[in-house]
Order: sequence, then structure tokens, then C-alpha cells
Amino acid sequence: MNIYKRHRYPPDIIQYAVWVYFRFSLSFRDVEDLLAERGITVSYETIRYWCNKFGRIYSKRLKKSASRFGDTWFMDEVFINIRGERHYLWRAVDQDGDVIDILVQKRRDGKAAKRFFKRLLTSNQGVKPWKVVTDKLRSYDVAHRELVPESIHDNIKYHNNRAESSHESTRVRERQMRKFKSRAHAQRFLSMFSLVYNVFNSQRHLCSAALYKSRRSKAFTTWRNITAS
Repeated sequence: MNIYKRHRYPPDIIQYAVWVYFRFSLSFRDVEDLLAERGITVSYETIRYWCNKFGRIYSKRLKKSASRFGDTWFMDEVFINIRGERHYLWRAVDQDGDVIDILVQKRRDGKAAKRFFKRLLTSNQGVKPWKVVTDKLRSYDVAHRELVPESIHDNIKYHNNRAESSHESTRVRERQMRKFKSRAHAQRFLSMFSLVYNVFNSQRHLCSAALYKSRRSKAFTTWRNITAS
């Protein structure tokens, strides 16, 4: 099935627009200007439609093609305001900095923590972690005890800094977008944003120039494969 059927613009343009929006801190109007500079006239509302429609399709394909994550999970939750109401963004990353998954919820109690843990296990193809690193929120104790009791639970202060620092890019996008419009909007955008980040997370500061070029080339190949019609 051709997912680009009946679209007036070529797939290459659509793929590029969606990629730059989720890859960089850009607005729809910014993407419109980037395309206009290349002689492509398209409204920002059309770009919004592309990102909403194809973002869902691409994210499903990225999840299917993703490999298993590392065996150490760093978790943290941070509040976000959506239309004046407080929500919590739960995030888990592995030891390589890849985002395992995110979940936007209204609460951060034991039930919410268990729901997040179950989602993480699904994202990692059911493979349980060797170690779970969290802050001292007691909700994590409940989820750990009931779902992954054989894993080491480390909640020593500062040990989950990796997860805490991973929220920075989200805060940047939240400000740039002037906050999320709904919980579904936040979940949809941040899920795709995290998946694209994982593909292009080449750890430039930890590898040689040759290895970085190889990883970046592999990332673009992955992107071309999942955006193919």
C-alpha cells in the first residue's frame, strides 16, 4: 500500500518536512521557510497535517524496526502543564542514552508507575532489565516489587541524572511549541520525537569521526527505509 497516494507533493518533500520538524527544534512555519528557500511552496498547515498523519505511520515502523535496549534503565518523571492542568511525563533511557519509552499521565502513584513499567517491557520486547535506576519516589518501589523484582533497584541520589538530563530537549520543544495542547498531543509528539532522536543518537562525543560518519549514514538508511511507500 502506497501511503503517499493522492498526495500532491512528492514523497521526498513530505519525508524531509517531517524529518526536520521532529529532528530539530523548529516550528511548522520554520519548516515552511526551509522548503520555500528550496523553491517549494507549501503552507505550514499542510506541514502540520503531514507531521500528524505520517508521524503516526513512521513511529509505528520505527518501533517495529527498533532493536532491544540496554540492560540498565534510568527513569524519571517531570511535570508538564497542559491547559493549566498538571500532568507527569515519565521517561526511561538506557545506559547508551536511547529513550526506551515515554508516557504522559495525570498521576505518579503506584498504579501509574506499574502502567509505565508494563509499557517499557513491551517496548523492550518483554526483556527485563538487569538494573533499574530511579529517584526516591515510592511509586517505583511498588512497580519494581510487582513487575521486575529480580532486577537491582538503585535509587541513590544523583544516580538517575542521565534520565533527568534527558528531559532538557523536551523542555526546549515545549517552550518552542508554547506548551502542549492536550495529553494526546503531548504523547503523540514526544513519542515520535524520542524515536527520531534514538535513530540519530550517534554519540558524537564518544566516537571517532569515521565511526560517527558510519553511524550517521546508517541512521539515514534507517530513515529512508521506514519512510518508503
